[in-house]
Amino acid sequence: MISERDSLIAERAIEIVERASSEGVILRILGALAVFLKIRDCEECIEAVRALGRLGSGLLFTDIDLAGYSKQRKQIRRFFEERLGYEPDFYVNRLFGDKRLIFQDPRDKVKVDVFLDKLEFSHDVVLKGRLELDYPTIPLEDLVLEKLQIHEINRKDLVDLAVLFARYDVCEAESPYCINGKRIAVVLADDWGFWYDATTNLNRLENLVRASTGTGKIPQAMANIIAERIQKLKALIEEEPKSKKWLKRAKVGTAKPWYRQVEEVTR
Repeated sequence: MISERDSLIAERAIEIVERASSEGVILRILGALAVFLKIRDCEECIEAVRALGRLGSGLLFTDIDLAGYSKQRKQIRRFFEERLGYEPDFYVNRLFGDKRLIFQDPRDKVKVDVFLDKLEFSHDVVLKGRLELDYPTIPLEDLVLEKLQIHEINRKDLVDLAVLFARYDVCEAESPYCINGKRIAVVLADDWGFWYDATTNLNRLENLVRASTGTGKIPQAMANIIAERIQKLKALIEEEPKSKKWLKRAKVGTAKPWYRQVEEVTR
């Protein structure tokens, strides 16, 4: 399955979210850890992750990524520092504390990264007002957007997307049991750059699934389901009316940079 340390980090992330909730602090899990929690009840999905090399190649989770609200910034800091006894990253929290907070467990040095209101990477994924829609992770559609916004997407993120589509259908409603394609389409219809990278990444995902089926790493039945759901999402994205801002930016295209250069926080 997963390593003992990965299992420990996963359970700790859930425990943090649950304990924070009991104290009125809203936190939700992001990233690869959130993907794992969303598919861990699907044996076929776990097997596909293993076959595609996402398991067995080192640690899955090196730290814990969470989302919270900036209006609860003080409560979040108090929760980690006073209630959990975590050490704050004074440099990051002082310079970037309006959008990001970092803490570390002094016992085993596991880092917790808390993003406030939105994720700002190649493109923005706005989470303000959305964290209550699912538990203990961010909503499925926002998890998909988190992956699709990556300009230089890598194989592990494509694998994460593949298993999400294998496990969950695409729908047009807010639900913890399906990916709200309408939400994704609306977000992309207002941002041409995000739309361009997201649709490019969906095409890359289709190519990965096709190639992996040819080598026997993904069963044909699963590949058919993934392909059908990707097509459903692409149709919703195509049909969604585009904003004036989107149409204006589309005329410029790739002649001008359409994504943000992502740099790690230097400490």
